[in-house]
Formats: sequence, structure tokens, C-alpha cells
Amino acid sequence: MKSAQSEPGAHTSRLPGARRAGVFATVSAVLCSTSMLAIPAANAAVPAFPDNIVVFPDRDFVSVEGYEGHAGDMATLEVKRADEVIGSARSLVDGGGVAFEVNHPGGVCWGAGTGLNVTPDIRPGDVVSIKFDKAAAAPADETTVQDVYVTGNSVLTGSTLTVKGHIGSSVNAAQMEQRIIEPALKDTDVARRDIRAVPGVMTPAPKGGYSSSLEVVGNEFTAVYEFLDPATAKMAADAGLGERAMAWQSEDADANRQGLTIAEYGEPGGPGMGGCPNGPLQSGPPAPSDITAAKVAGGLKLNWKPATAIPGTPAITGYRAVAVGKTMTNGEQVEIGKRISGQAASSTTITGLSATEEYDVYVVGISSVGETFPAAHAIPVTDTTAPTVSATPSGGTSPVAQRVTLTASETGSDIYYTVDGSEPVLSGGVLGTNVIHYTGPMNIASTSTLKFAAFDPSGNVSTTSEVLFTVTNDPVPSAPTFASAPVVGQGTASLSWTAPNPGAAGLSITGYSVQAYTTDGTPFGAPKTTTGDVTSLVYGGLNGDTAYQFTVRASNTNGMGPESAKTAAATAQGAVVAIAGPDQNVVRRTTATPVTLDGTGSTATGATYKWVQVLSGATDPNKVTLTGDTTLKPTFSLPVFKTPMTNAPLVFRLTVTSGATVRTDEVQVVPVADRVTITGQWKSGDFKLSGTGSVVGSTVTVRTGSATGPVLGQAAVTAAAAPATGGIFSLRLRNAAAGTTNPGSVWVESNAGGTAGPVTISNK
Repeated sequence: MKSAQSEPGAHTSRLPGARRAGVFATVSAVLCSTSMLAIPAANAAVPAFPDNIVVFPDRDFVSVEGYEGHAGDMATLEVKRADEVIGSARSLVDGGGVAFEVNHPGGVCWGAGTGLNVTPDIRPGDVVSIKFDKAAAAPADETTVQDVYVTGNSVLTGSTLTVKGHIGSSVNAAQMEQRIIEPALKDTDVARRDIRAVPGVMTPAPKGGYSSSLEVVGNEFTAVYEFLDPATAKMAADAGLGERAMAWQSEDADANRQGLTIAEYGEPGGPGMGGCPNGPLQSGPPAPSDITAAKVAGGLKLNWKPATAIPGTPAITGYRAVAVGKTMTNGEQVEIGKRISGQAASSTTITGLSATEEYDVYVVGISSVGETFPAAHAIPVTDTTAPTVSATPSGGTSPVAQRVTLTASETGSDIYYTVDGSEPVLSGGVLGTNVIHYTGPMNIASTSTLKFAAFDPSGNVSTTSEVLFTVTNDPVPSAPTFASAPVVGQGTASLSWTAPNPGAAGLSITGYSVQAYTTDGTPFGAPKTTTGDVTSLVYGGLNGDTAYQFTVRASNTNGMGPESAKTAAATAQGAVVAIAGPDQNVVRRTTATPVTLDGTGSTATGATYKWVQVLSGATDPNKVTLTGDTTLKPTFSLPVFKTPMTNAPLVFRLTVTSGATVRTDEVQVVPVADRVTITGQWKSGDFKLSGTGSVVGSTVTVRTGSATGPVLGQAAVTAAAAPATGGIFSLRLRNAAAGTTNPGSVWVESNAGGTAGPVTISNK
């Protein structure tokens, strides 16, 4: 089920352009050319039409639109705040209109398929991104939630209605709009189900009934509506669907609003439907994990791994641990416990217990919204097994101080150590004279013998371990980091990296050493070097058509520093190269659209070329005819759309042959369709259909029920009264052509590629 709200801008990004487009363009140019507008850098692109990510922050609801090229693929939607994921969900992408929705009836809940079971409290500045299982791991597109919202109820004075709201400094004031939704307005002189105000002076609405203006001063906007009829003004003031503010990150040449935020004043947040997880302020925190309860003298020693608050939820402030006696007397059980402060707390001892009673132990996390439910359960045990303890790193020689971590095998163990070679634990479990209680990683700054042992919660002691650290105090540079992935050429890879810390004050980097590896980890030849002031290298001599990874090390007068992490694998080009060119988006037209493929990056001499279209089968309806399929730049015509064609990507494979060597590469051409809508009413002998199309001059075909249903008729899309809204079409059937039975639903397709439906037909 899709959203019940279907008015433009209430749910979908397919919004008509502003009625004062000139004002929008002028203001946008001014703002973007000055320092008035601070636009944060993005990790991924704002969606391009027909794709969009529409965020309704008040309802913690996201609608993902378009992405028909990913139909049938699994997508992951994430909400990030300061690079921390505070909400996520996975869903299958639908191929029609709305790809999927999160936290809205008919969609999926937050946490679906990801385990992050919280409905995020979406706020301005949060980033909502999408990625697909069958695409790159990086986000495909993202929307930054715009800092704009209505701050109070509308105020009616006579026939004038005023709405005030907030607009943050990061918002492009030319790319916002204020609306009030009230379906009953359609039957008034307003003649539509909403009223709108865009930046600019008082201007009559295109269909009449009112005039509106929107002014921004500092961080406040004011929308003013002046109605011709006081009764209509009262109806708008009492609108049940309320006031909203809309802002978008970008606007294309067709006035499509991309990266759209729709803030709905007064709408509640949290779960949008039954079964969805609570919001961050509606349930307690998680419990700690790995809980152990060991019987010790006088009580129970509890240890656990501290809990971590779910991102976006209140901080964990501590824990509550209780021991519940198993014996029930007169319907009562003894309960003894403790409250422990601090999220990092990891243990406590419950005392005052009976030596003859058996107990269950329960531990919960505590935050400002309550406690974990249900509590985590542990059963006390008698432990007679000694723990083990290890050091990381486990000794060795280093030019600088070593950061050493000691780890015991049992949670809650106490570790003791010495650095002078003396014993940390003497006979009978007595601690040595120079022993130090381990509380966290330590620095070994000089040559030392480290000895250590651990006591578990039950008092069992480990054997003593010993490691030798030799510190020469000759600091070398840190590991460099690669600035980008390798760029391959014929037998080469171009690399660049960032200079690291040279090791200490007064030292400088004297050179770099770059090593190539085959993907099985084997070094490829000797490393190549640069001087200390050069942080890039064209690594030559690679075998063609072979994948390599690279590392880089820096050196100073004390020697060579550690190796960097390896780059991603990159395949060096061989003597024969096939490059099918960049993927393209091609706008469908109402006449055949010429398209040129470009393989000019391939081997230029001594080679032959062959292009073929990769088809889904012998009857693929999207098959085209390639002209010049043995050249580097073949062409084809993207035909006018007609069922059973689809707008699925067209894939072409280039094969380059030189002697016995054959190389291939593929390129994708994505048809970009126009946009159509349709509505209709039927009564016996009279069937009226109307709709919109974004391409004036296109022809729409109306069918019964589905894309393969009987054709009811065709209509031309003509220019609308308001040019920014594109075009309109209508089709009317009478008498026998209209039939005596409502067809139920219709499907419409445009010869420029757009489709809509099936759309239910109402009775007059």
C-alpha cells in the first residue's frame, strides 16, 4: 500500500515548479555566489530525477522514489548524525514510482533487516543515504534534512492568514515553500486541495481565490495569504492536515525538487505503524552482555561487558544488579541488589546473601528513559578454572615506546604486572612488592621485562607470563596513507599518498618506498623509491591484465617506518585494452533519439572491434540496431516508447581483439522517461480521463487494467496554462465506447517513456 496522501508535495517529489520561477532563479544565483549560504560537503550525490529521497522529519518517515534501475534489488537506507548511524532499514526496491517507504503504512519499519531496532528521531542536519546490494558499497545518493519548519499555528485576521516558521542559515531560501493542506479547498474558489507560498512579493495564485507571499528575515520566514472569501480563509486556518514547510537541496532544469524535506507542523514522531520499534525516548537502554556471576566468599561477584546505547538514544548512566532467591515463602522471594553508576562500570559484588540459598541474577542498563526490559539473566556458578592472560604486542624490538594491552580470558579478572623483572604474584597468591594493578593499556618506554598474572572473580590465579620489550628510542616515521585508489594505465599504476608524522620534532622524511603485491600477497619485484618531498609515483613495469595492491613506507635518518595498509586491488592494463566508455543517461523523446557509444579509450592500432547489445533473451523488447558495430564509436537510435518496451538500462559489450588476445568491457545506457499522471471518472455511457505529462507534444496511450490491457484510446499532451507544470491531456469516451461497466483501473504510457498505473477509476 502506498501513501494515502497524494497531493503534490505532500508525499512525492514530483512537484510542479514554482509559479515565480524567475524569482527562484535570481535569488538562488545571489545566495550561491556569496558567503550567505553555507552548504556542507556531501559524501554522496543528491538524487537526480526521477530518483529522490524525501524526508518527513516530524513523522520520522522517509519515502524513496524512483530507482527503477534497481527494481528487485535490496537497498539499505541509513540515517546518520555526525557520521554515526542512528537509524537504518533494508527493503526490496519496487519498480513502480515509490521504490519503498520506511516508517509508513505499507512500508518497512526502521531496523528491518539491520538489527538497529530504534525509530530514529530525525532532525535537521541528519543525512539520509541509500546504497544497493548490487552496486558499490559507498552510498549511491543522500539527502541532508533541511533546517526549516513551521513554529506555530497559523493566525487568521479577517481574510488574511499568516504562518511563521524557522529557516536555518544552511538552507537556500530560494528553494523552499510553505503550504497548508486542506482537501475541502478544492470545492472553493481556490480550486485545489492546498494553498502555497513561495519566496517573493504578494502574488495571485494561478487558479485564483487568494494571493500569497513569503519573506525571509534572518532565521525566520513569514508566509502571508490574502483570500477573496473570508469563509475560505477560515477553512484554511482550520485545516486538519495542518501547516508544513518544504525545502530542497537542488532543483534541476525541469524544476524537479531533489533532496526534499517536508516538515509537518504538529505531526508526532516515533513508530509510524504497529510493530515498529520505539523511538529513542520511548524505551529503556540495552542490557550489558557476557554477564558472569561467580560464587565468592560472602556473596556473588558479577562481571559484564558494558552496554552501548543505541545511536540517537539517551546515554546509559549505570546498571542495576539483583540476586533473587529461588525459595518462595508465602508468595515472596528475597531480593538483594545494588545500583552501579557509570556506563563503563563492568562489575559489582552482591553481599549479604544466605550461604544456603540458591539465587538467580538479573542485570539491567539504566538511562533517563528507564531500564532494560526484560532484564538480562545469569545463573551463579562455582568457578575452579584458572584464567589465562596475554600481552599485545607480545614483546620484540621497537624504535619507539610500545603501547601494551593485557587481556584476561575471563571477564572481570584483575590483572597485575611488574616491569622490573620481579614476580607479580608470590606463593599462595600473595602480591609481589613492586606489583602494579593493570587498569588499561600502558606505555613501555624503555627496554623492560614485563611479567603479568591475573585473578579471576572466583580468586583463581593464572600462571605468570613474561615478555621482553627492547626499545631503541630511534623514532621512525608513521605509516603513510594513500590519498586515493590507484589509477591504472598500460602496465602502470599511478599512486599518491599523504606524508605521515616524520617520527619526532627535528626529524624529516628522507624518502618513500612503494611495494607492489599480487593479490595472493606475494611481493612483485623490488620496491620503487622516491625522495622525501615526493608523495606520488607512477609504478611501471607491471604485468598487463594482472591485479595488484600497493603499500608505501616512509624513512628518516633512523630508518624505515611501518608499511601502510594495502590499497584496493587494481588491474594494470595490458597491451590490448577494451574501454566501452562512461555510462550514460539518455532522455527519451517523441522521435527516435540518436545515441553514440564511445570506445576510443581502447587499443588504437592493430586491433579489431565488435559491439553487441547484451539482451535478456531472444525476444527482449528493448533490442536496438547498432550502426558501425565494428568501429570505436557506433550509434543507435533509442526508439519511441511502446509496450512491451521498458525503460530498463541497455547494456552494450565491446570486444577488442588483437592477434590471439581478446578483451571486453561493458557500458550501460539508461533511458530517462518523461512523467505522466492520470485520473478518471466513469458512469454508464460517459468515461472521462485526464492527466498530466512533462513533455508537451508527446502522445499517451490509455489501456484497461495493465500495460498489456486493451487500448481505450490515445491523446496528445498539450501545454498547460501554467508552463511550469508541463502539459495536460484528456480523453473522453461516450455511449458504446464508454461501455456499461466501470473498467476498474487504467494504465497509461507515453511515447516518451513515462508510465503510470494501474489507477483506480471512480464512479461519478
